[in-house]
Amino acid sequence: MFSYNICTQADKDIFEKQCKALEKNIPEIQKGKKLEDVDGSETQLYVLNGKHINVHNSYYIDAVFIDSEIKLESYFD
Repeated sequence: MFSYNICTQADKDIFEKQCKALEKNIPEIQKGKKLEDVDGSETQLYVLNGKHINVHNSYYIDAVFIDSEIKLESYFD
């Protein structure tokens, strides 16, 4: 599992921009469900070649981050 810290505080705009960046830079990515917690935290689910990529906007942790089963650096050179 790979983790990428995008922002050290929860931010809806940064979360949405990060989701759009993944969708733009990874053509094969498949967008899944968007989950919302009772505290307003959001998780956008993606799948790429059977591997999961989850973008989180967490008010509990107070961060925007990605958990991924694959390395994403090569898509953002």
